[in-house]
Amino acid sequence: MHKLGLIVNPIAGLGGRVGLKGTDGREVLEKALRLGARPESPGRAVRSLRRLRELTEDVMVLTYPGLMGESEARECGFQFLLVGRLAGDRTTAQDTVNAARAIRDEGARLLMFAGGDGTARDIFRAVGTDIPVVGVPAGVKMHSGVFAGTPEGAGELAARFLLGRIRRLAELEVMDIDEEAFRKGIVRARLYGYLKVPMDRQIVQGAKASTPPSERAAQQAIAAYVVDRMERDVLYFVGPGTTTRAIMEELEQPFSLLGVDAVYNRKSIGTDLTERQMFEMLGTHRVAIIVSPIGGQGHIFGRGNQQLSPRIIHRVGKDGIIVVATPSKLASLRSRPLMVDTGDRSLDKYLSGYIRVITGYGEEVVYPVSF
Repeated sequence: MHKLGLIVNPIAGLGGRVGLKGTDGREVLEKALRLGARPESPGRAVRSLRRLRELTEDVMVLTYPGLMGESEARECGFQFLLVGRLAGDRTTAQDTVNAARAIRDEGARLLMFAGGDGTARDIFRAVGTDIPVVGVPAGVKMHSGVFAGTPEGAGELAARFLLGRIRRLAELEVMDIDEEAFRKGIVRARLYGYLKVPMDRQIVQGAKASTPPSERAAQQAIAAYVVDRMERDVLYFVGPGTTTRAIMEELEQPFSLLGVDAVYNRKSIGTDLTERQMFEMLGTHRVAIIVSPIGGQGHIFGRGNQQLSPRIIHRVGKDGIIVVATPSKLASLRSRPLMVDTGDRSLDKYLSGYIRVITGYGEEVVYPVSF
């Protein structure tokens, strides 16, 4: 039997839809729940496990009770062994640490965890490079390089490793940022260490790349072109990032660097909006979304902009999505496609194919999109 460790952080990603940019700390968690946030990570863990169906009879899942892994393993029909118990009514970082150590000590070949950068930090603190890991993307930020691009990709990576089809391990970065500063528009990223990950460049998302100062002129050219083409009586949702920030600066309107803002007839009508606030704005307006891919990873939906939910994207439609990226940002992808991970697989499939990307003033390229 292959021993597969499984840890699910049930609160990972709770802050995404409600614009909280993370769930570190009890106060933020309570606020997310009051705003109507719903768990994302259990469903994403299930999507990963379903990619391991061919190994159902050959895998023993080592996990923790309830939504930390037991429920997901049971739903997917896996044999499982509980290797510990929760310390209280709600899961904590210490539960993740305890679970990771117990899974390692039980001799698991691989540890799959569903969470975000905070969860990756806890895994690193617990086991370091003692055991290979695969991260199932379920958080808000995910700057670390240890996650697969999608939950399905994480399951595929785990299956290939357990079957011996992937043997190479790479030590990839565990990155995290100061969430309190992040909510104020300040990005303070820090390297915490490395985890060993089965390596397939087509599946592993890689660490987020920062924007170099030299990008400024290219961003301003993109911004001028986008603003010149803005139509009257169209509601624009402007996603987070430094490239989209240049658009708001060109408009001379207030903005939130890390949130989603709304513009109507070149005037701001809302900043740092939640998913519910955006949905209530839709009405009968024509609507467009302006987004920029994450440097080094390529996601245009599903990383840091979860407020742009499937129901909003459905309402906008593929033709209403405006993607902006500097040439160097596209080059950082090394020919990999742009990625979508909305949580709705039918929507991801609809968005895949090719899309126009604005790369300068009057300059566009057609670029592939995958999921």
